[in-house]
Amino acid sequence: MSGTLSPIDKAKFVAAKRAVDYVEDGMKVGLGTGSTAAWMVKCLGEMVRNDGLKITGVATSTRTAELARQVGVPIVTLDEAKWLDLTIDGTDEYDHNLNLIKGGGAALLMEKIVATASDQMIVIADLSKQVETLGAFPLPVEVIPFGWQTTKALIEETLVNLDVLGRTASLRMNGASPCITDEGNYILDLHLRRIGNPRQLSLVMNQIPGVVENGLFIDICDVVVIGNGDGSVEVRDINNGTVEHEQIDVQETDNLFVDIAD
Repeated sequence: MSGTLSPIDKAKFVAAKRAVDYVEDGMKVGLGTGSTAAWMVKCLGEMVRNDGLKITGVATSTRTAELARQVGVPIVTLDEAKWLDLTIDGTDEYDHNLNLIKGGGAALLMEKIVATASDQMIVIADLSKQVETLGAFPLPVEVIPFGWQTTKALIEETLVNLDVLGRTASLRMNGASPCITDEGNYILDLHLRRIGNPRQLSLVMNQIPGVVENGLFIDICDVVVIGNGDGSVEVRDINNGTVEHEQIDVQETDNLFVDIAD
């Protein structure tokens, strides 16, 4: 096992493996985007193939949809599903109130829509994503391409009056071209360093013309499953006020530990 997964990948895997315990037969499940969420999708695929699990997935990106189909998880649109039992997704940061920064994978808009259309959101992460105060990770803001430089200037001007340490925004690039989301939009990364009032910032950002959505997930996450490199996990349920610690048995399979991209 130690030769197969690095400690960080093992931490992501055990978090994903523990999180899929929440999935029950017949559920409609939102499938997140990113390297940690990819482990979760592969775990669900194994349960579908080996255990006969019957679920319906709603993907938060085209690449998650492609992976789900590859491993045998049926995919429908959110309009077809209408409402979901739960969503499992990763995060770029989380604080003690389980508020999140997401969008490092440029899928924040679909991720937020899917998460808020679910009875429960479970976040899978490793300890490196835990922070006292959100903001060290640049906050992604999805904006329409038309007039994006004006939108950027408005955002930076607005930040002057908010409780943040940094006030610059940069256009996310994909090589020499702007990064394009699945919805055809751009991503501005806000380099804030510390966000004193995430709720206020989220509300204000979404009032700026040209802004589609921001990567602050406030009061959306119900449970965070934190994986560690030694195979242990911590499960924090903010609604029940519980913290549980478990050890996950990691069994190597033929298909699970290949083709996971960061």
